[in-house]
Amino acid sequence: MEPGYELNHRYRIICPLGEGGMANVYLAHDLVLDRDVSVKLLRLDLRDDPNTQRRFHREALAATQLNDPHIVGVYDVGEDHGMQYMVMQYVKGMDLKDYIKMHYPLPLSQVINIMEQVLAAVEAAHTQGIIHRDLKPQNILIDEQQNIKITDFGIAMASSGNSLTQTNTLLGSVHYLSPEQARGSIATKRSDIYSLGIILYELLVGKVPFEGETAVSIALKHFRDQVPSVRQVNPSIPQALENVVYRATAKDPAQRYKTAAEMAADLATVLLPERENEAPLKLMDPGNEETKVLDYHQIKEEVAKAKEEPVKKAPVDQKKKEPEEEHLKNKRRHRDVWVSLIVLVLGTLFGAGWYFNREVTVPDLSGMTTRQATKVLAARHLRLGNITRENSSSVAKNRIVSVDGASKVRYGREVNVILSNGIKTWTMADYVGSYYQGTKESLEAKGFTVRIKKEYSDTVSKDQIIRQSTTSGEVVHPSQDVITLTVSAGKKTYKIPNFKNQDITNVQDYASKHGLQLTVTQRDSSTVAANKVISQTPKVGSRLAKGDTLTVVIASSGTQLKTTSIQIDIPFDGNGGKTENRVQVYIEDAYHNLTMEYQDITINQETTINVPFTLRDGETGAYKVIRNGKTIMSATNITG
Repeated sequence: MEPGYELNHRYRIICPLGEGGMANVYLAHDLVLDRDVSVKLLRLDLRDDPNTQRRFHREALAATQLNDPHIVGVYDVGEDHGMQYMVMQYVKGMDLKDYIKMHYPLPLSQVINIMEQVLAAVEAAHTQGIIHRDLKPQNILIDEQQNIKITDFGIAMASSGNSLTQTNTLLGSVHYLSPEQARGSIATKRSDIYSLGIILYELLVGKVPFEGETAVSIALKHFRDQVPSVRQVNPSIPQALENVVYRATAKDPAQRYKTAAEMAADLATVLLPERENEAPLKLMDPGNEETKVLDYHQIKEEVAKAKEEPVKKAPVDQKKKEPEEEHLKNKRRHRDVWVSLIVLVLGTLFGAGWYFNREVTVPDLSGMTTRQATKVLAARHLRLGNITRENSSSVAKNRIVSVDGASKVRYGREVNVILSNGIKTWTMADYVGSYYQGTKESLEAKGFTVRIKKEYSDTVSKDQIIRQSTTSGEVVHPSQDVITLTVSAGKKTYKIPNFKNQDITNVQDYASKHGLQLTVTQRDSSTVAANKVISQTPKVGSRLAKGDTLTVVIASSGTQLKTTSIQIDIPFDGNGGKTENRVQVYIEDAYHNLTMEYQDITINQETTINVPFTLRDGETGAYKVIRNGKTIMSATNITG
């Protein structure tokens, strides 16, 4: 995108700010509101990729649902010549990664201040049911007043939505990836908590805890290795602050902070005197079940005693002695075999009894469907038990709210869960102008039934919502109400017929009926009659929409024609808070009359248009301009 280009005649590109895997970001100036903005433009090589489009729309939807001073605001979403873009608040500063490099070491009070702002933003997102899933310093902006703004919800998802982390595919930055994401499991709010713990570690130490030659080696360390001690790098860091890092980065999600607000509350007190002598935090290793071993030496001693017991024998003569001794040896051998067999059976039974009666840690099932939970529990030799239901404002319908019971159960036992019935009541938001797919997913996550009605529109982009059956602000019941969204099918298009050898008046009638702009040129012809069509653009069978241009070449009639262009300055009417004006232009020349609409446009500022007139010798042209239904300008006697 070149500097100076204007997106939709409103956002003038100034310079590039950065490039990403999905989109490029530019500094731009809003010509209407006279302010600098950031414009995220979907990369041209990805604009036809449906997965990328869904991620782009998901980011826009996620960001527009959030209204928090520590989250970058989204002002506008649109499309210009097939290029999808998002207009966001411009933060003058740098990302947190660069800030750490420039200012490390940071004072502990500043570290806590930064984290409190980040946690407040994350808590706001979680409250709306949105999990970021890619929290890292590169996605956290800090301005010149040290105010924090979180951005880039490109792979965010509703806590009710399906995870984008799939087998063999990890979305998110591996240095900040939670162990469950590294394993390919579903991401939860506590996955964001883990990433926040890694960010806190980097703020304190100046680098990430785990490095490696490949992304896989780093991911392995996340679910295998303990996060190193920050106090070994800087002994002046209080133990209480190190404990916050340890708890946030616990391998087992159940041992982490339940919410970002809980982590913020703990972090707020780490520098208080009463926590100076706090002991290091000890976390249970969920995979380290105690193993009991049979005392094999004691068993051997008992067997040996049995072997040494004297065998009482009756006196025998010398002839019978050797056969009896052989008999006794065989008897002892049989006894040893039986003792060993008994020991083996007892040991096996004892070991099996321990194994099948041991305690197993219940995994975090929050946000999962019952089908997903059944698979996760089966991997730990557990079963899904009783299911109770309750309403939830943060967990989607038919997703698990929480486990109903202890954090550990016996091997093979049932785990009871609480399933969400969705939101009991909800205040309808305004979705007009939003894209249908993302809005549908959001409403269905809340428990609504969503229906679509398509409608052609000359002003609303394809797949954007024109109307909604339930008005904004109305209290609705997701489990009962059906929401119908009227969605733009784009401009209605018309198949262009074959005009060859037809009179120009037929073409004029067709263009007027369908709102097409007609351009006519003349050429001498020895085979086509005067005023009949020689050729046309676009070709026969092409499709045009209202406002598009149809060009024809007609055979010269011998009458001298001349073309002239004039500029018409159309003023903007902002009275009554208007943000847009509808303008219709009518012209009269050799090929148009004042009953034929020449142009229909929407303006949001004073606009200048060029209008060509084709005139015969001795004839004059005329025009009139109608704004919002009223004629505001007209002229006659237009000459060449």
